[in-house]
Amino acid sequence: MTPLKDSQISQYQTDGFICPVPVMSAVEAGALRSKLETFEATQGGKLEPPQRNKSHLLFKWLDDLIRDARVLDPIEQLIGPDILCWNTLFWIKDAGSESFVSWHQDTRYWGLSSDQVITAWLALSPASVDSGCMQVMPGTHVGDVLAHEDRYDENNMLTRGQEIAGELDEARATHMPLATGEMSIHNYRLAHASGPNVTDDRRIGISMHFMPPDTGQIVGDWDSAALVRGEDRFGNFARPPIPSDDMDAEAVAFHVKASQAIRDVLYADAAENTEKL
Repeated sequence: MTPLKDSQISQYQTDGFICPVPVMSAVEAGALRSKLETFEATQGGKLEPPQRNKSHLLFKWLDDLIRDARVLDPIEQLIGPDILCWNTLFWIKDAGSESFVSWHQDTRYWGLSSDQVITAWLALSPASVDSGCMQVMPGTHVGDVLAHEDRYDENNMLTRGQEIAGELDEARATHMPLATGEMSIHNYRLAHASGPNVTDDRRIGISMHFMPPDTGQIVGDWDSAALVRGEDRFGNFARPPIPSDDMDAEAVAFHVKASQAIRDVLYADAAENTEKL
């Protein structure tokens, strides 16, 4: 893994994102996609909403991924040697899907106390402008969190259709296309969105959410995070079991509580529970 350049670190500090970051070959990423789709075929359908959330507790290959040096080395360059993984999420837009993600900032909804939370988004299939890759609004990770409204659009992949209130100058937006096996990195305070998939292939991405251990959960009463590098000298989050195989019984049982805790945070004070996670 090639270390981040000084210019990339400077860009992250100024603009709030880095893209692309090569992680693995398209062949290796395609093998992970095959594992996901084999599981879907075995269970007789696409991932259920709860399976999209805290998914590293369900799939050993994803737990391995959040501990992979190719993922963690650039994260360490940005937030230091002690790293927790708070969550993993699948972001899947089927071919021709109208699903989209509205402009939003994650910090508004995740209940995390730190401004150093990072999302690493890995493409398991091509994430192009046509397939609905992420776009970001550079520099919006600095300053006050913007006002949001809950709009509950059926095609919005977000839990409550949360969207930044008011007009945004979308001419300032930057698309972050990714080839299979590449990832993007952004601060969770950064405003971001994505459009529908108008291609004939699924757009499959995995977001991994990393933070320093001094982070706390300030909305929920209980939460969990995996220690993936270094030490946790704070103990603010329960430590999940490491799955020994896909659908490991102990990890699956822990997933029930852990994924519900995430939902409790995301839907806190919401007028409607859309059950999208």
